[in-house]
Amino acid sequence: MAPRIVCVAGPTACGKTKMGVLLAKAFNGEVVSADSMQIYRGLTIGTAAPTPEEMEGVPHHMVAVTDVTEPWSAARYVQSAIPVVDDILRRGKLPIVVGGTGLWVDALVRGRSFAPGAAGGAVRQELQERLAREGIEPLLEELRTVDPDAAARLHPRDEKRILRALEVYRETGMTITAHNAAEAALPNRYDPVWIGLAFADRADMRELIDRRVDAMVEAGLLDEVDWLLSQDLPPSATALQAIGYKEFAAVRTGQATVAQAVEEVKLRSRQYAKRQLTWLRRNQDIHWILWEKERDFARALQISTKILSDAGVC
Repeated sequence: MAPRIVCVAGPTACGKTKMGVLLAKAFNGEVVSADSMQIYRGLTIGTAAPTPEEMEGVPHHMVAVTDVTEPWSAARYVQSAIPVVDDILRRGKLPIVVGGTGLWVDALVRGRSFAPGAAGGAVRQELQERLAREGIEPLLEELRTVDPDAAARLHPRDEKRILRALEVYRETGMTITAHNAAEAALPNRYDPVWIGLAFADRADMRELIDRRVDAMVEAGLLDEVDWLLSQDLPPSATALQAIGYKEFAAVRTGQATVAQAVEEVKLRSRQYAKRQLTWLRRNQDIHWILWEKERDFARALQISTKILSDAGVC
């Protein structure tokens, strides 16, 4: 049987960090972050990474583990997080996976191995050069020849995934469709109990997101952006694409005022929360706890305790 873990999911600002700490303290657990931006050292305010005070003595893993110069993917995350989760289990503790990057959480639960391919490798470079010279249509036509299912599934504007599908086929001789089908047939590595947090009224979520952005600015988000810009990163760096950093970088380059950046960050954060909810709603195994006007963590812990008890976790 797959080992049991707990996954705390939900949109940004819904209280996942606090809930993870409460569950870890109640059930002898440790937190494993599954947030694609909290892995970076130095990005604390803009990513809402847990502070030592917020951790309340609970061990947190996969937070601030890499430099902002490093590109990370779901594949790299799974490769790094599986040994962490397995070590927690070996020590007789309960892994509490907390994070808003749905792809990363799902990939960890499945223990998914991703198709080989190097984003900076020779095959990818050759494909990108062809894209620049010829446009996407010849590459899409090549994909139709080797993997018609992937070609039909991908939108012509989805250049990144089209290149990825061709890269996998060229490097492995297996289509990405065949690889994904083989992966889907395998059992999950872990058996999760899902706890989902969300607001009953989306307006309350939007209001909380706006307040949190204001608090980030007050806490020194612009100084954090200045530090990030001082690292001489390429414009394509993952860290520079994070909500909050990209918008405030425009302030430093004179393309926006602080007030404009604040409003843009609020808008992008609300849109991101909506996308997170759309992703999570597909998961029928999530036990949802809906907040009213304010977040009642004592009540949420009671409900979660019942869920975990019924699942045989405690």
